[in-house]
Amino acid sequence: MFLTVSNLTKSYYGGITTPVLDGINMELEQGSIGVILGPSGSGKSTLMNIIGGVDRADGGEVLVDGINVTALTDDQLTEYRRERIGFIFQFYNLIPNLTVAENIEVVSNISKAPLPVDDVLSAVGLADKKRRFPRELSGGEQQRVSIARAIVKNPALLLCDEPTGALDYVTSRDVLALLQKVNTEYGTSILMITHNSAIAGMAQAVYKLRDGKVAEAYRNSQLVPAERIEW
Repeated sequence: MFLTVSNLTKSYYGGITTPVLDGINMELEQGSIGVILGPSGSGKSTLMNIIGGVDRADGGEVLVDGINVTALTDDQLTEYRRERIGFIFQFYNLIPNLTVAENIEVVSNISKAPLPVDDVLSAVGLADKKRRFPRELSGGEQQRVSIARAIVKNPALLLCDEPTGALDYVTSRDVLALLQKVNTEYGTSILMITHNSAIAGMAQAVYKLRDGKVAEAYRNSQLVPAERIEW
């Protein structure tokens, strides 16, 4: 199994103890798409941050492609994030004074085995806008740049935190279709968190979180193309 989360726990402390994750178990096969659903406060982002090596668990274990993420030192976590993980967020976090191509090259230049920048630009449909600045792009185009920036380093796992949260319906479907394309063409494993249950149809594995626990988990035998997702 490519991703295995076992009995993961996490609490935050500040006068009182606030449990966030309470024994999470989940799996994701290599080259597949997983979706984590749940309302605000259910633990979605905390779970993703621990898988991505941004936060640490209190207990349990996370294995990603044979790497025990929960046992890594701080320096090893930095290396893990740089070489193994791609992040896509709801807000694009682009560098405003760099062009589209330069925003992607910033990541490419620090990666050991990056994909060709021009190939990635073509894959996300931005080859003709490589010299534009973020302010000259629509919201959907800026999200495409953030996706290109995440996949250029050829990550083993692409983590997406509400990637369509700031987009309209039509643009959201375009971005989801692009993620499906990335998954198919590059074989990239993708884990996405969202509150939108309609997106679950495009994922092989679906986990619904509630109060820090997996309330429901299931597999889809037939996937819905992003272009047909409706909500």
